[in-house]
Amino acid sequence: MANIERHENLVIGSGGAGKLMAWTMGGAGRRVALVERGALGGACPNVACLPSKNLIYSARVIALARRGKEFGLETEALRIDMAAVQHRKRLMVQGLQEMHVQRTIKSGADLIRGSARFIAPRTVEVALNDGGVRTIFGERVFLDVGSRAIIPELPGLADAHPMSNVEVLDLDRLPEHLIVIGGGYIGLEIAQAFRRFGARVTIVEAGAQLAGHEDADIGSALKDLFVEEGIEVLLDAKVRRVEGRSGEKVRIELHDRSIEGSDLLVATGRRANTDEIGLESAGVELDAHGFIKVNERLMTTAENTWAMGDCAGSPQFTHVSENDFQIVYENLSGGHRTTRGRLIPFCMFTDPELARVGMNEKEARHAGIEYRLAQMPYASILRTRTVSEPRGLIKALLAKDSDQILGFTAMGFEASELMSAAQTAMAGKLPYTVVRDAIFTHPTMSEGLNVLFANVAA
Repeated sequence: MANIERHENLVIGSGGAGKLMAWTMGGAGRRVALVERGALGGACPNVACLPSKNLIYSARVIALARRGKEFGLETEALRIDMAAVQHRKRLMVQGLQEMHVQRTIKSGADLIRGSARFIAPRTVEVALNDGGVRTIFGERVFLDVGSRAIIPELPGLADAHPMSNVEVLDLDRLPEHLIVIGGGYIGLEIAQAFRRFGARVTIVEAGAQLAGHEDADIGSALKDLFVEEGIEVLLDAKVRRVEGRSGEKVRIELHDRSIEGSDLLVATGRRANTDEIGLESAGVELDAHGFIKVNERLMTTAENTWAMGDCAGSPQFTHVSENDFQIVYENLSGGHRTTRGRLIPFCMFTDPELARVGMNEKEARHAGIEYRLAQMPYASILRTRTVSEPRGLIKALLAKDSDQILGFTAMGFEASELMSAAQTAMAGKLPYTVVRDAIFTHPTMSEGLNVLFANVAA
């Protein structure tokens, strides 16, 4: 193989872990090639996390405006301008893209815009976006190639050209009737936002509840919220066939009824972008689900090759991808960090939010772990009265024979901030009594932790 360019470090993909690896290595004076076929930064700042939360916040402002009279605001009428909503989001994305370009330039990494495919261990051919090919060898290779939305193999679904989160978040128009297949994070966040913008929305969920990994009381609370906001929620709804075309007219055939709408969003999960990049030539093995096989230090089956983020089967959150980078980078310098026992939080940015860290009741029962339960309605937190946001619930799992906090779940106003306080206690292995007896400012959401833990059965 002629004209092979040799680099000390080859990073494929510029998502959360990949960009940090390239920036950090480059900033330390190491020779780095960063290959990216799309927008710098990966999905999160461009088409996923941050753009979605931008639109969701616009929808929340609109929902609050509709409640204006409750807060003393008189409004004659409200009109939604989706082009203006998208303009605000695109300005944010543009700023993020510029920041990523500047950080990459400053790091000194060699940014190669194109699609990489392995032709030998630690060696890729890159089909450049602007034409031509470069062949790159890396003494060390770091894979952060991300994931993409799954389109299930259902009759007529592919022909209907449904939207994924990428397309729906870029709509300059308001769908007349948006049908959402899937009742998980993406489906629920987008369904609520577009209902608040003014679209009719139907959620089609194959399982018995929304947010199927959560406890039944959380699923029920989410359904009640959505139904109150005018969203049609269909549970135990198995799609048999899809007809028509999204953006024009679609018809969804279920086992007992049919639904017609104007637009279709599929939000039923994601698969790793590990196909068509020649991993077999690199000696990198995949698991049965198409994710890269890694050990607890995120090393692949190939020498001097690591995988991070979604493609490595890590929980699909940007904060986890960034933690993957920290594990790999520290271990390169003699550290001993692993993925074992990580305390991973998450938040679903519905309004109100759903946030959890650690186990819920469903998981504890499945694992045969006995626990004590502390729970209360969100309205018990006095701060919720001042902002007129009493909806929700909060609960914590405590070990049966110790004061260890096993898990924390909150669905309500600023739930993510409450969860972070509980997570800090869990990370520090503090007994719940430390949180119970702490002095929090009044009136804040955090003092709800005093109330929650004050009533734990001995």
